[in-house]
Amino acid sequence: MTSNAETPSAQPAAQLWNLPNVLTMLRVVLVPVFVVLLWQDSTAARLGALGVFIAAAITDKLDGSIARSRGIVTNFGKIADPFADKLLTGSAFVMLSLLGVIPWWVTIVILVREIGITILRFVMVRRSVMAASNGGKLKTVLQVVAICLLLLSATELFGPPLGDVVLVTGLVVVYAAAAVTVVTGLDYCWRAWRIVHDHQP
Repeated sequence: MTSNAETPSAQPAAQLWNLPNVLTMLRVVLVPVFVVLLWQDSTAARLGALGVFIAAAITDKLDGSIARSRGIVTNFGKIADPFADKLLTGSAFVMLSLLGVIPWWVTIVILVREIGITILRFVMVRRSVMAASNGGKLKTVLQVVAICLLLLSATELFGPPLGDVVLVTGLVVVYAAAAVTVVTGLDYCWRAWRIVHDHQP
């Protein structure tokens, strides 16, 4: 009787510390390491920060795939995964602005959209699940590519003209990411409004 009574209470702890959630928390732990490395503002440190960022981005891909394939998606993972994503990319954009690589307006636009839409999705979850759109996936790809290109310290590594080409490419991609970020944010707001409107009596 005792063992049967303890089983339900033991399950949440076991589910909480599954592999996808551990990978998600690892991504959170890597964020301060990434920030400290990038703050050094040297070519070697920025390459180290790039390596940490890529490793963290890989965990983002793995945790969701593993959770879905094994059927171990948890409520904790649904909340922690997007939080870890926004923390990682948000930290990267803030640091790149602090270092003067990208203008602050780009970072502010992206952060406002990411935080706002994350809150909106949590608010809307009781009414309907707002699945990620193709535009949202494109936004994520553009953000990651832009961050990687801008972390590369291409000018110092390769010199002109190749380094300048990589830097300019990174800036073009980050502006494209900002534009797609705004458009997809407006799309999420429109979809949320339609859901609320359709559920009104």
